Amino acid sequence: YSFCTLLRFFDIMATNPIIAEYIWLSGADTHHDIRSKARTLYLNDEEFQLSPAELLAKGKFPEWNFDGSSTNQAKGLNTEIAIKAVAAYPHPFEKNVRTIAVLAECYLADGSEPTADNTRAVARSVFDADTENSEPWFGLEQEYVLTHKEGRPLGWPERGFPYAQGPYYCSNGPVAYGRNLVIAHYEKCLQMGIKISGTNAEVMPGQWEYQVGPCTGIECGDHMVLSRWVYLRLLEDIGTFGLDMDVNFEVKPVKGDWNGSGLHTNFSTRQMRDPNGGMAAITEAVKRLENTVHLDVPFHGQNNNERLTGLHETSSYSDFTWGVGTRHTSVRIGNDVAAKGYGYFEDRRPGSDADPYLLSASLFSSSCAIPAPKLHALIPKYTRAWMGDLKNASKKAE
Repeated sequence: YSFCTLLRFFDIMATNPIIAEYIWLSGADTHHDIRSKARTLYLNDEEFQLSPAELLAKGKFPEWNFDGSSTNQAKGLNTEIAIKAVAAYPHPFEKNVRTIAVLAECYLADGSEPTADNTRAVARSVFDADTENSEPWFGLEQEYVLTHKEGRPLGWPERGFPYAQGPYYCSNGPVAYGRNLVIAHYEKCLQMGIKISGTNAEVMPGQWEYQVGPCTGIECGDHMVLSRWVYLRLLEDIGTFGLDMDVNFEVKPVKGDWNGSGLHTNFSTRQMRDPNGGMAAITEAVKRLENTVHLDVPFHGQNNNERLTGLHETSSYSDFTWGVGTRHTSVRIGNDVAAKGYGYFEDRRPGSDADPYLLSASLFSSSCAIPAPKLHALIPKYTRAWMGDLKNASKKAE
């Protein structure tokens, strides 16, 4: 060994090892194609006392890489993808050694440019373009269905259907299927520092919802992605929950007269939250959305037409509508907000499988007239055949 190598060896022996689990999106979706790998890092005594966010600010999580050919993100001879730490949180699962969950973005091998599937970088470009100090707040309502691995919702018979919808919403007792897993998820998110603000059983048996927020700007996507990651990690727990379970984020997991799953998005800016003129700012933002249907719906979920039928507390995807206290419209302004004259509005269109980075960036851009060239360049990629009449929908609302 060289003298420098020996010095480094003794330096490592004299410091505190931690585990850093890097977590990233590999592009197929933002709910199941969440990858991770762990490494050992060494901190001195002073650094060991710092929070994950403070360690991130000090640059203690070095750039790393992985094989992009194994995640379908790279082809050819050079398949390396770089990952750069962008957020850090206490790890809610590993207990014997201090462990930190490190959210990372994907970059090209030389680290110069984000990969084409790095939607967080696209969202950052929108939030960074804000010149009005808008302080955008988001609250996301994530609906989902707990299922057996073959796709049957929890609590459903192997053949046929359960009792019709009615007794399941906010239920307790034997029809609240999967509550042990739901509460375990809730607790792990809180331990991690995720801004999860509540949970409840939903309308369809086996269907649940949790809420994330309020979060500011890019934090909205970070916390939603990591909350989905927590569910994936929970489902690895063989002893507690069994091997045959999954969490389904499809917008219409069961066809027919059953509720779909949404990602209702509550949104406000500093101007909307101002008691002096807040309602005027809300109305102005909602009216802007009337003219951007074709820009926004592509980021609401790939099969969202199956959910937005005008039934089951939804609007039609091809018509933009809004009202006070309404749940069959595209946008709802709460009765409490209308009474106070300031606050937020709820976009009820997004589907449960939406990319939270693109969704939040699109809503901010469209409602607040923020330039978003990188975001809008992705519209062809996310456009589906059923979206063909969306430009006409925007024109009808003008």
